[in-house]
Amino acid sequence: MSVEEHLNQIVEKEGAVHLTLLDPDSQSPEIAGKIAKEAYLGGTDAIMVGGSTGAIGSTVEQTVQAIKSACDLPVILFPGNAAGLAPGADAVFFMSLLNSRDVNYITTNQAIGAPIVYKHNIEPISMAYIVIEPGGAAGWVGDARLIPRNSPKLAVAYSLAAKYLGMHYIYLEAGSGAEKPVPVEMIQAVKKAVGKSTKVIVGGGIRDGNTAKERAKAGADMIVTGTIVEQVDDVKGKIEELVKAIK
Repeated sequence: MSVEEHLNQIVEKEGAVHLTLLDPDSQSPEIAGKIAKEAYLGGTDAIMVGGSTGAIGSTVEQTVQAIKSACDLPVILFPGNAAGLAPGADAVFFMSLLNSRDVNYITTNQAIGAPIVYKHNIEPISMAYIVIEPGGAAGWVGDARLIPRNSPKLAVAYSLAAKYLGMHYIYLEAGSGAEKPVPVEMIQAVKKAVGKSTKVIVGGGIRDGNTAKERAKAGADMIVTGTIVEQVDDVKGKIEELVKAIK
């Protein structure tokens, strides 16, 4: 079974998927492996590896290897650009930052990275990446025209474009460590428009079970948390809180 099929099956049978995001630039591969193991014990469904800055080359590869050694979960690359690709991962969110002003983040990095994905036999999962205010580092680095928080119609327009272009997943990103997560009303509007077959991922600013639950109830098929697992002492307990809230 492919990673994409596995994640979709979880959505169908258990409720929303929980994804733990680890940035190779934020800790050593050894620490990343330990965090991944705690997240695994807490019930997360897969580990994402990537970041907007610094997550490149051997650092990514070593982090992937450490996570694979620490737990039996799918490891999905979440590259900021083509340099964020590395062998050993199970899959990659092969994404286009649709609301970027820079063609490099829409198609150029994808063209550079595609042969690497092919060479290393990494499963590509097609995804539209849409950055919402405040956007954080992802919005700044990707030169995104941020979707205003009070403009769900604009988010819907980009999401429908993604669906019609054939993308399987749509990621609504408020930015790593965002003060406020993606609004519930925006998630509801996007999910209603794209339907059941296109999965909606939501990340950025989700720090507790209640916030995660609200977004899952609004239609998010997958919830991503990253910064919070780097900040808490009890990673397993925090993941358990989030997973229990969205399942």
